[in-house]
Amino acid sequence: MKTGPALEVKGLSIKFGDFTAVDDVSFSVARGEIFGFLGANGAGKTTAIRTLCGLLVPSSGSALVGGLDFSDGGKSIKKIVGYMSQKFTLYNDLTVGENLDFAAGLRKMEPRYAAKRRRELFELIGFDRPLSTMVASLPGGVKQELALASAMLHDPEIVFLDEPTSGVSPGSRARFWALIHKITGLGKTVIVTTHYMDEAEQCGRIALMRAGRLIALGSPEELKRGAFPGPMTELDFKGAEAGEFISALKKAPGLLEFSPHGMRWHAAFRDQAALSAALAGLPVSASAGLIKPSLEDVFIRLIEGAER
Repeated sequence: MKTGPALEVKGLSIKFGDFTAVDDVSFSVARGEIFGFLGANGAGKTTAIRTLCGLLVPSSGSALVGGLDFSDGGKSIKKIVGYMSQKFTLYNDLTVGENLDFAAGLRKMEPRYAAKRRRELFELIGFDRPLSTMVASLPGGVKQELALASAMLHDPEIVFLDEPTSGVSPGSRARFWALIHKITGLGKTVIVTTHYMDEAEQCGRIALMRAGRLIALGSPEELKRGAFPGPMTELDFKGAEAGEFISALKKAPGLLEFSPHGMRWHAAFRDQAALSAALAGLPVSASAGLIKPSLEDVFIRLIEGAER
């Protein structure tokens, strides 16, 4: 069994001409970990993943993937990683069997071994339809599970999933994440990007990216504590005339973040004294209750707040 980190990235930068897509990023990922990338579109998540899959060569810095470097242009790295892109990568006009045979051919897999792996993966994802089934006829969630099987056909050590549940139902998303946990239970390392905060909560650690840079790294709970060291309250104005109070609250000493959440507002403060002072003028018809911050709150503070 291999030892050491699954990924070890130091000062990684990726440039396209004058544009820097990933800027001086450093982190490591333990074997068997579910590691998440979180950030807005254009933050550099997909570029970082494509590089770590061996599809792009770093402009500067270093990266070890399963202990392998880029001295051969990433060829050896491609053999030990699986990659599922954010767009469905199988062919709708081919059957299930034809798609997996094509994937095995690209990997130059011996036919008997490919058939064995296919049976193992079908058992893993619970796929029991005929190989002659046209991919176009499958529900979206089943297609994504099949795409995962295709990415894992060669039994990779590290699996990269780029927004794997985009556009599928909540039930399908839950089933897919159950598969992710099964995969790590088999000793695989999973690197995943997502826009769904409930999915990000299931990652062991998260790298939060903005404009190509890594701005926060840690477990979901560590990110919450780092972004919100003091109390947070949820405000419900219940039709009250709140405009004057909101204007004053935005200027309150010790206010860290104030943002709308549906029909309510979340307000975070440096400490309890700042919260109490700020809420002293709360309209009688309004209500306020202490809550725990969510990853959505973290995202709003560290990403959207920085842009504001």
